[in-house]
Amino acid sequence: MIIKGKKIWLNGQMVDWEEAKVHIISDTFCFGYGVFEGIRCYKTGKGRAVFRLRDHLDRLINSGLVLYLNITYSLDELAEAVHKAVGANQFEECYIRPMVYVSSYYESGGDFRNIVPDVAIAVWDWGHYYDEKALTGGIRVKIASYARHHVNVHMTKSKAFANYLNFVLARGEAIRAGFREGLLLDINGCVAEGAVDNVFMVKKGELITPPLTHILEGITRDSVMTIARDQGIPCREEFFTRDQLYVAEEVFFTGTAAEIAPISEVDYIQIGDGTPGPITKELAQLFFDAARGKDKTYAEWLSPVD
Repeated sequence: MIIKGKKIWLNGQMVDWEEAKVHIISDTFCFGYGVFEGIRCYKTGKGRAVFRLRDHLDRLINSGLVLYLNITYSLDELAEAVHKAVGANQFEECYIRPMVYVSSYYESGGDFRNIVPDVAIAVWDWGHYYDEKALTGGIRVKIASYARHHVNVHMTKSKAFANYLNFVLARGEAIRAGFREGLLLDINGCVAEGAVDNVFMVKKGELITPPLTHILEGITRDSVMTIARDQGIPCREEFFTRDQLYVAEEVFFTGTAAEIAPISEVDYIQIGDGTPGPITKELAQLFFDAARGKDKTYAEWLSPVD
């Protein structure tokens, strides 16, 4: 369940949640031309801290560059704005969404180089993206009939609004079929990613995930791979097919919203014994220890707010 915040940072000012508006025929509303980020702030023993803030904002800036959107704020200015937005909303833990969008309409002619985009940062309490039952028992996943974008269909390294229609269609299809989430293949039939998540499988104690050729550079994905390698768990990037996934020992999703989500079933085929596996559970525990400041090894990933 989403609990909305009170204030939104908008172009350098704090405005009431209900007052952050965009025109109905803006280029972003009509065409999805804009970029965004998803970031989480966690409660630690020393107050609230944003997880891997600068990495997320660096990805936001690069997403804009790919679409010829000239973000006029520096990374440091955006980081300060995120702190202000979190500070203005009294959630102990929250989800943060910076958005870069075009509020004008039909002025660009398709060339956005001279447009000054708007920047907004919204904060809300999202809790766990998947419910507690799903996190402890695993989620049921369906392979989507929709393929993940080819690298020359959309800019797959940009976290663009328009890209997410692909994922919404995949998730909707899965939910209508009685599953919790969709999983997309690439145009060659290899496993790509979930609707809002990267995917990992465990084979003979080794962690395997698709390479970044055509998927977004997931920051939680990178965090999990770093933690795994630090624990001596072998980890590699490799293309694999859906039937390889069916017979994996463990499968799980990673993502800022999803965090670490075990998968119990894919296309009616049970994964392992149908419960979260030992490597999945170990990595989830270590990830949350890092995000909540319990493991000082990864203190550099935290940006204190309080």
